[in-house]
Amino acid sequence: MHKVKSIVQAKASVSENNSPQVSVKSKPSFTEKKYVVTLIFVVSLFMLWGIAITMGDVLNRHFQNVLNVSKSQSGLVQFSIFGAYAIMGIPAGLFMKKYGYKKGVLLGLVLYALGAFLFVPAADNESFVFFRIALFVLACGLATLEAVAHPFVASLGDQRTSDQRMNFAQAFNGLGAVLGPLIGGFFLLSAGEGAAGGLGSIKLLYTVIGAVIASIAIAFSFVKVPPLTDAHAVDIDAFEVAAEPGKAVAPKTLFQHKHFLWAFVAQFFNIAAQGGVWAYFINYGVEQVGLTDESAAYYFAFSMVMMMVGRFVGTFLIRYIAPNKLLAAFAVANMLMCIIVAQSWGWSSFIALLMINFFLSIMYPTIFSLGLKDLGRHTQQASSFIVMGMFGGAVFPPIMGLVANHDVASAYYLPILCYVVVFLFAVKLYKVRA
Repeated sequence: MHKVKSIVQAKASVSENNSPQVSVKSKPSFTEKKYVVTLIFVVSLFMLWGIAITMGDVLNRHFQNVLNVSKSQSGLVQFSIFGAYAIMGIPAGLFMKKYGYKKGVLLGLVLYALGAFLFVPAADNESFVFFRIALFVLACGLATLEAVAHPFVASLGDQRTSDQRMNFAQAFNGLGAVLGPLIGGFFLLSAGEGAAGGLGSIKLLYTVIGAVIASIAIAFSFVKVPPLTDAHAVDIDAFEVAAEPGKAVAPKTLFQHKHFLWAFVAQFFNIAAQGGVWAYFINYGVEQVGLTDESAAYYFAFSMVMMMVGRFVGTFLIRYIAPNKLLAAFAVANMLMCIIVAQSWGWSSFIALLMINFFLSIMYPTIFSLGLKDLGRHTQQASSFIVMGMFGGAVFPPIMGLVANHDVASAYYLPILCYVVVFLFAVKLYKVRA
């Protein structure tokens, strides 16, 4: 009985010591002044991996032109990128747990730069396999950054506003996603270079990218990260007491949190749909609308503008609409968009393809944030697993490519299945259960 009493007192003490964060009456702020500089830098990381991810979709088309690979084979570009998330997710989480957020960021940046520099020997050898190895190393850096940055952003303020911070950061990921196809379209798919089959532009582009990322890593090594008062760090599980006197409730393991498990599943299918939609966007523009490769890449960049706008809009709407309800509405909207895209109605279908990214905008950060709710000491480990869910982006594009080899429009029926899973998570499976 004395043991239970001590646990209850400990719980009360935690609640008292953290009253500014858990008070129902106080209005939570977006972040605190001491975290502003750190938040700005971490948000910039979201932009950096946004550039790399969408650049991969430009490379998809470029390798079809340069190395004469089929659509299903070029889908292996996405397999190399998102496959790294499945392999690197857990090691990144363990590294972060042992060495902290800052060193986790530095590891991610170093791998990012190394992968970029490996594009030089890959281009010299004109090898699709070598390019995929370079992409894999680069994507290991991206996976590490994502595993670190999401809980990092969540920790920079009250847990009740973590949804807002996550969507705000993802808006800048959207900015990077816009820059990726713009840069790739100009350097890789322009009529003077990409169509001619040259690989010199890839060497130049990724050498510059590697140098920039390495410079950022050096700069961040000098940044002083203030001590964090993470709302997730208050492990409520450790203080739970059973209804029956004299019996303390054992803390939950990570995998006993059902909402986390379903968040992993939802993220897998969300990124599966995203990877497939993006991988064949340029092909759709060329084959269904009659655009050039370069023009289609610029429209792809515009679709990323739609995503960025969607994230800013989503950040605003989540203040008034429950995150799960907004997620459900956007999932239904994308089911409708995919149906329209698959009809091959020319520009009407192409506009629907552009709009998919608007409704896709809030899905990743919102699923991520809902999956991390009330996980206490398990938060960092959970973040690693949810990042691993991005492996869906490795599996789905080659499958869509098999259909796209015959009819790229019909391939867009397949993502509807993915959005059904996201919808189910949003309406029921997201709930945190005692």
